[in-house]
Amino acid sequence: MESYLLAAYLVLAVLALLQGLLLALQTWEHRRYGRSRMANLGRSRPTGHVAVFAPCKGVDVGLEANLHALLRQDYNDYDVTFIVDSADDPACEVIGRAAAAHPEVSSQMVVAHAATDTGQKVHNLRVATADVPPHVKYLAFVDSDAGPRPEWLRTLAGLLNSEGVAAVTGYRWFVPMRNTTANYILSSINCGVMALLGRKSHYLIWGGSWGIRREAFDAIGLHAAWEGTLSDDLVASRQLRRARLTVRFEPACVVASPLDGSPREMFAFIRRQYLVGRFYTPVWWAFALAVASVPNLVWLGSVAALATSMIYSTPPAWLVLGVCAALYLLSVQRGRMRQALLGTYFPERRHALRGAARFDILAGPLAAMIAWVGMISSLFGNHIHWRGITYRMFPGGKMRVVSRRHDSIQHPEQNDQRQPPDVSTIKLPRYRKAG
Repeated sequence: MESYLLAAYLVLAVLALLQGLLLALQTWEHRRYGRSRMANLGRSRPTGHVAVFAPCKGVDVGLEANLHALLRQDYNDYDVTFIVDSADDPACEVIGRAAAAHPEVSSQMVVAHAATDTGQKVHNLRVATADVPPHVKYLAFVDSDAGPRPEWLRTLAGLLNSEGVAAVTGYRWFVPMRNTTANYILSSINCGVMALLGRKSHYLIWGGSWGIRREAFDAIGLHAAWEGTLSDDLVASRQLRRARLTVRFEPACVVASPLDGSPREMFAFIRRQYLVGRFYTPVWWAFALAVASVPNLVWLGSVAALATSMIYSTPPAWLVLGVCAALYLLSVQRGRMRQALLGTYFPERRHALRGAARFDILAGPLAAMIAWVGMISSLFGNHIHWRGITYRMFPGGKMRVVSRRHDSIQHPEQNDQRQPPDVSTIKLPRYRKAG
């Protein structure tokens, strides 16, 4: 029996080492591609009108600075539509102030009101994109907690302007607001996911920073496909994959996103991300679970093997320690390459993020283990709690709102008569500077 267990351990160890080497090569390729694209930001000079859509809810950390950055893009042919759930949302005042400071940019605020049969963010996007003007060439989407660089929109449109490219995605770089272990863990997990992106995004879209050509948006029927769903980006990914349209990753569209949460909030975020993935991209979710299981089973198996070695002198301790050392060194090297990207993406933040960088380099296996536990937990359950709303998920990605905190809408599925949303559109700026 012991020989079978040792053989299984050694097979998993070899697979884990090969996987670690492949991930290191992919991280190197991400770094090479990122540096190449960021070194040529000035070359992109696209033309064509861009409609930017920015859903907002509450006053996120850095919201006003992010909105100012969005309205200061070095692209002169765009407008911005801010979308909120309610005219009472505190984000409305911040939106008004930012718009008033940039009257040169055409902007409006859409009040989409509460969703009843679609995720709130998706509902907001469906309302805002229901009647896109014919002169719009590109649609761009950005989250309110994303801080875009001045070249964000120009490089996004520039890559969309390339022949054959239907959609372009960026990604986020989490910026911990406090030096806590929970923040460091989530930042490390996020860096590991981002490193998987290269020139091609494998059809994966991140909803906080992406864009699509107008004709592709219409051709894949994304507005209709969003109905009754929770995930804007994974539904977009699914539609683009079905149509076999080209999706590219643009390093200049990587945005800084503030991060500050408790250990409980950290794990809830991880579980929610993978639970959404289970319903919308089950093949990718299963693949990610299988890939993550190999090295983590080796780490757990190494602990058991060392304990067995101390008692029975078999397997040899040097063999187990050698496997652990090789796995750890590969993890450290991947972390070093990932964190070297700080000098490419956000050189001004290198000093502030040195703690998170050291954690990612030295404690990568711990973060990967916690991500794996989050994946396993996503095997169970079909309720998702997101920004005060509880959703129940169904096979295929359909959902319904179960409850809404601080809201009178409860169990909306009991009302079968769907009325057109009561939509208010407010031209901005609403507030003018005194004097």
